[in-house]
Amino acid sequence: MKVALAFTTGLVSGIVVLAAGRSLLASPLLRRPNHRGRQVPTAGGILAVVAVFLAGAGWMAASALADGRLLDRVATSVALMAFTGFALLGLVDDLLGSGEDGRGFRGHLRALARGRLTTGGVKLLGGLALSAVVCAPLAPGGFGQLLVDSALVALAANLGNLLDRAPGRAVKAGLAFWVLLIVLSQVDDALLGVSIAVGAVAALLVADVRESLMLGDTGANALGAVLGLGVVLTTSPDRRAAVLAAVAALNLLSEVVSFSVIIDRVAPLRWIDRSGRPAG
Repeated sequence: MKVALAFTTGLVSGIVVLAAGRSLLASPLLRRPNHRGRQVPTAGGILAVVAVFLAGAGWMAASALADGRLLDRVATSVALMAFTGFALLGLVDDLLGSGEDGRGFRGHLRALARGRLTTGGVKLLGGLALSAVVCAPLAPGGFGQLLVDSALVALAANLGNLLDRAPGRAVKAGLAFWVLLIVLSQVDDALLGVSIAVGAVAALLVADVRESLMLGDTGANALGAVLGLGVVLTTSPDRRAAVLAAVAALNLLSEVVSFSVIIDRVAPLRWIDRSGRPAG
């Protein structure tokens, strides 16, 4: 019940912020060509950050009035911190990134080896550091487990970016994974902060699918990270290691195979991926 309410709070907050904040995305600074070459505002995920602040503050205030009985404040705080921090790293890439920065881990690591920090390198290094910061308060049980948990969150964030190659794709995938996480965790209340964040991003789904804004790395990076943190919050060390292996494999696969090509070849995935998009 509380998890559903947290998601709904984030969703409603996101809808309100989207309705009131579209003018924030009108700046020419944010105009970027989308997958069809149309000029669309990017970094739409920044609206989800504002929504998460508002919804999270409401939950924290309500919990204080209820003497902390409404939520696990540590789990919720680190979830909101992860979402906000990874959104900021994504915003750097949305605003300053260019094709000259290279693509994939290899491109960014080659640039770092030559002494040049790309926006992707900022996300890579900053994401790893931020992951350690948000995972450390969760008492991971030793340095080795902290490394596993941090890598899981950072690679999940990058996977969110990799899925954000078509309108609505990252949000749809994120919602599907959130539902799976809720079911497998038996609706663990540790996911309240995660659910607030997912709800806030879900509020952008229609606008994203209809190509009136792009989630951008700002939103996709944050969504992937907070879902990765959800795994850390609700699963055993063995399962976290298994999820890390799967997420790492998908990140490596993206270096040689296009996810868009795979999705287009599988009819059910293609239908889900294209649902709601404008024709043409």
